[in-house]
Amino acid sequence: MIDLLLLPPYFIPTVAFLFGVIIGSFLNVYIYRFHTGKSIAGSSHCLSCQTPLRFYELFPLISYLGLRGRCLTCSARIPSRYFWVELGTALLFLLVVLAVADPLLWPLLFLLVSVLMIVSVYDLYHFVIPNVFVYVLSVIAIVFGSYEWYMTSDVWHILESVLASLFAFGFFAGLWAYSKGRWIGFGDAKLAVPLAFMVGLDGVFSMLVLSFWIGTLISLGIILWQRYGRRGQLRLQLSGRPLTIKSEVPFAPFMILGFLAVLFFQANVLALFSYVLL
Repeated sequence: MIDLLLLPPYFIPTVAFLFGVIIGSFLNVYIYRFHTGKSIAGSSHCLSCQTPLRFYELFPLISYLGLRGRCLTCSARIPSRYFWVELGTALLFLLVVLAVADPLLWPLLFLLVSVLMIVSVYDLYHFVIPNVFVYVLSVIAIVFGSYEWYMTSDVWHILESVLASLFAFGFFAGLWAYSKGRWIGFGDAKLAVPLAFMVGLDGVFSMLVLSFWIGTLISLGIILWQRYGRRGQLRLQLSGRPLTIKSEVPFAPFMILGFLAVLFFQANVLALFSYVLL
């Protein structure tokens, strides 16, 4: 087995980033072909002219930048989503190896952030969270919790995780029921279960609060850009209409960002409140 301490300090982060770029490219194919009946093993092609892509058009990140976001054959615009998913996945893989000291957890967390990337993009485009991803995340959460229990032998930690899941589900399910689905989707309540299980009682409150803070800031930023941005209105890709205060906004990406802030950075809203008040 290779001693990680003998490797140059930049080696593992570089490999993690490059590996994340490759996985991000695969995730793009999976997201596009999910529930379409198309095999993920099929060859990649331009969505406009259907021309199969040459090998030099398939390099993650590099090909998109080199082609300036357009098909080499028909000059049709390539959705920027492909670039951002590849870059975002690479940055998440890099975050895993920088924030988590235990290498045994890296494969599980690589899988975790990959599924979260799929959920985020799919919710942005379709306003729905397929149950299959919630099931996968639940299995990951159970494995993660079992590993922590094995390392600490703390049974109370598992009970805290279960209570955190029940609290998060009850909170979002309550919002869903009270608003009759206008404020939040029931899929968000289900998604909160495995995420809350992983952050536990100590982090679930911060995860929920940060989710709403992040959602508010991003939504207000888009609204202000639409009103004052020099490039005209920034429109929601799905509705084709400008975002307003009353618009329906997919919440899963905000919840996931709040979850990542707690899991990897130990963000603590209560500590922030205490600091501000004192």
